[in-house]
Amino acid sequence: MAIARKRQVSLVDTKYYHCISRCVRRAFLCGEDHFTGQSYEHRRGWVEDKLLELAKIFCIDVCAYAVMSNHTHLVLYVDDKKANRLNDKAIVIRWHKLCKGTVLTQKYIQGEKLSKAELIFFNQTVKEYRERLSSISWFMRLLNESIARRANKEDNCTGRFWEGRFTSQALLDEAALAACMAYVDLNPIRAKMANTSEESDHTSAQLRLTCAKEGKQPKKLLRFAGMPRQIMPKGLPFELKSYLELVELTGRCIREDKRGYIESTHLPLLERVNISSENWLKLTTQFTRVFHGAVGRPTSQASYCENLSRKRRANISNCEKLLA
Repeated sequence: MAIARKRQVSLVDTKYYHCISRCVRRAFLCGEDHFTGQSYEHRRGWVEDKLLELAKIFCIDVCAYAVMSNHTHLVLYVDDKKANRLNDKAIVIRWHKLCKGTVLTQKYIQGEKLSKAELIFFNQTVKEYRERLSSISWFMRLLNESIARRANKEDNCTGRFWEGRFTSQALLDEAALAACMAYVDLNPIRAKMANTSEESDHTSAQLRLTCAKEGKQPKKLLRFAGMPRQIMPKGLPFELKSYLELVELTGRCIREDKRGYIESTHLPLLERVNISSENWLKLTTQFTRVFHGAVGRPTSQASYCENLSRKRRANISNCEKLLA
């Protein structure tokens, strides 16, 4: 039975979440239909463009993504502190980029004075918008609705484009985050849609590598902040160079279709998050098979379940084997 979204998201424990959306019947509605020969490849670009557009408006950052033929993988960072820090006007302006808003929010933006009674309703509305701008559910809703409408218009039809719900996994620690990001970035290589990360179209890996050639990090994605330290800036707690090397070597092992190995001397990131090379390869090829809920070491799982009042700890045995 599906778990309510509010019982999956605990920002006290983690702000990182892995989200997956699948097309109805897992049909090839975004790539090339091998049965009819018709190509829907351009729709993958729709998803990527809309995703990065929403990330600029929401207080949610994209850490990794891969737009596949019949599903999408996203790793998101919820910046609820930013949502609370923005003033009312900034919140309303952001929301109006997504929706029309209300009569009161429109009056406010146009500089018209609101009465005391109107201010009460206006403040309630702004509070609601503030919560929505840091909500994964609203982010995914607006992303998927937009693509579904465009696709149905193009096909001159109605009905579902995506399955009813997107799946969400909490990534409770650095080990889970690193493994999940690499799993997402390597999706096209595992599916034999690309041979290298540079050729993996509509992925965060390709975007990061393109910018890395110029010595930059993409502004559209959450940046790598480097090694954890006492005063840590906002960003992924890894070094960009280490992560890209890790993805590259892992991809080579996967492409060779053998029981690959990774030389730990080349990958300090694996040593830091304390994952063996054998476990790493299993994580980056079977992440969604072995984990069906929150992912993290047993200590992280305990805190997460306690804060959400959940008695059962999902994936605990696999977490102990692969991440402990």
